[in-house]
Amino acid sequence: MCGIVGYVGQKQAARILWDSLSRLEYRGYDSAGIAVLNGAGVATIKCKGRLKDLRERLSELPPATQGIGHTRWATHGVPSDTNSHPHHDCSGDIVLVHNGIIENHRELREELARRGHNITSQTDTELVAHLLEENYRGDLLQAMMDTVPCLEGSMALVALHESEPGKIVAYREKSPLILGLGEGENYIASDIPAILPYTKKAVVMGDGEFARVSRDAVEVFGPDRKPVSREPVMVDLKPEAAEKAGFDHFMIKEIYEQPEALSRAISGRVRGSSVVLEPGEYGLTDDQAAGISRIYLLACGTAYHACLAGKTMFERFAGVPTEAVLASEFRYQDPLVDPSVLCIGVSQSGETADTLAATREARSRGAMRIMSVVNSALSTLAIEADDVLYQRAGPEIAVASTKAYTTQVVSLALLAVRLAVARGRMTPHEAAAFTRELKELPAKAQTALKLAGEIKELAKKVALKEDVFFIGRGADYLAAMEGQLKLKEISYIHAEAYAAGELKHGTLALIEDGVPVIALMNDPSLAPKTASNVMEVKARGGWIIAVGTEECLNKLELDGDDVRLVVPATHPLLSPVTSVIAMQLLSYYAALEKGADVDKPRNLAKSVTVE
Repeated sequence: MCGIVGYVGQKQAARILWDSLSRLEYRGYDSAGIAVLNGAGVATIKCKGRLKDLRERLSELPPATQGIGHTRWATHGVPSDTNSHPHHDCSGDIVLVHNGIIENHRELREELARRGHNITSQTDTELVAHLLEENYRGDLLQAMMDTVPCLEGSMALVALHESEPGKIVAYREKSPLILGLGEGENYIASDIPAILPYTKKAVVMGDGEFARVSRDAVEVFGPDRKPVSREPVMVDLKPEAAEKAGFDHFMIKEIYEQPEALSRAISGRVRGSSVVLEPGEYGLTDDQAAGISRIYLLACGTAYHACLAGKTMFERFAGVPTEAVLASEFRYQDPLVDPSVLCIGVSQSGETADTLAATREARSRGAMRIMSVVNSALSTLAIEADDVLYQRAGPEIAVASTKAYTTQVVSLALLAVRLAVARGRMTPHEAAAFTRELKELPAKAQTALKLAGEIKELAKKVALKEDVFFIGRGADYLAAMEGQLKLKEISYIHAEAYAAGELKHGTLALIEDGVPVIALMNDPSLAPKTASNVMEVKARGGWIIAVGTEECLNKLELDGDDVRLVVPATHPLLSPVTSVIAMQLLSYYAALEKGADVDKPRNLAKSVTVE
């Protein structure tokens, strides 16, 4: 769960590496380090803390045109200078950075210690450097090839050797690596934003592949160690797409980008009254669609909440029993998967380790097809899935997901309608009505953003509270689950979401004077029942913050400090897209009031590439 960069060329490496790492800091940020190689040998700086701490030490590095860098999110060993990457072998000739987990690290540590290696850190990564040392016979790439069979787990490994100037070697297994192609210079990175200012041409490494990168060449070798010929891809993103563009934080920038992101997600996919998906996005024949007995939606965190919304749409529109399953639990449930089961993995990064493991488990059990909803075209999930529906959200840098959630809900809605039509479960009139609502979502999202001023003032009061509860029925309950996650992950206020109808079954015991209860009301058919639950809360002194449509909120009798936040009306199953924007804004401004690091909440990272 880290950021990796590498550079070999003609320019000063240290500054390029630091700049590239700054674009990957969202992947992990409890420590950082850079190593460069010149004629005098390997020089390394690394420290616990943020990249700004490392920047102050760049002057310690000698001039060099080759190097590797790393930002770390700790998995083995506490954040410390010693545990920071890069790591060296005993001689100091080999230097290595790593993303992932070496699962057999205990056995390797014991064996290497018995063989006399001086292991200085608590990390699993350092052990790989010592194995490379043992296997080195004058060719670092060969040493990497001989070392990898000793390792178990997920890994992206990037290394250089003092005796091989002008070369960097890499290996990928279940952890992303891309190779950026320049003129007289080449790059290695964990993700596209790192290299956007320098090149838009990239080669994506596959699992089990090795690479040797020099100033003038990028060579890729397959698991059989034979050369692999692969055409580079052009990355159609501007460097500023990964910058703040004048906003104070990435999160608020990405909240405001949602109307445009939603428009991109829908563009070209809704034509007239029909959902039209390309073969690479939806590859089911009508016979296959008719034969689906069950759908599994596999995801983690925010993506799982989007899947809960998707579940309702797949069942209601397509008539297929659907389960939204936490990917981290899927393998342990002995899931019922057979050739009539469709599995859809949902992940913004496309690198979420648990989601990848779940989709692989589904495939191994004989699933009919693996579909995916992802935001990164170069991700592992996109590569491995049979069909890929790209969210088109654009880079999402803040750890707390915003535009990824809303575009995931829309993407799943598109798939649900397409499948419903293929199965004959949706009439042209019904499809037309729903797709019309889809096309109107970007404008409605823009309207919802106009609540920012009111919400900013509200957040000053919410930030003083220790507990906040969210309630709703139907799709409102599903949106409430995402709302409570946003609030607690960036403001650190304890928050919980409950189905409104369950209040009287225990939760009301938590309500007392002044406790904020955020009630979501966007479905006219459920509003009267939710309104009754809100009155139960008010009778016990709860402070009501109602988020919903004008029609639904008119069912409430609010007074005093109670707050109404009116969002545009849409189809009830799409209402999480509009109502969640208000909750994203509330979470953001509450976090600001509390002085929290909005883009990098404590203990969390953006791309969760370990299980």
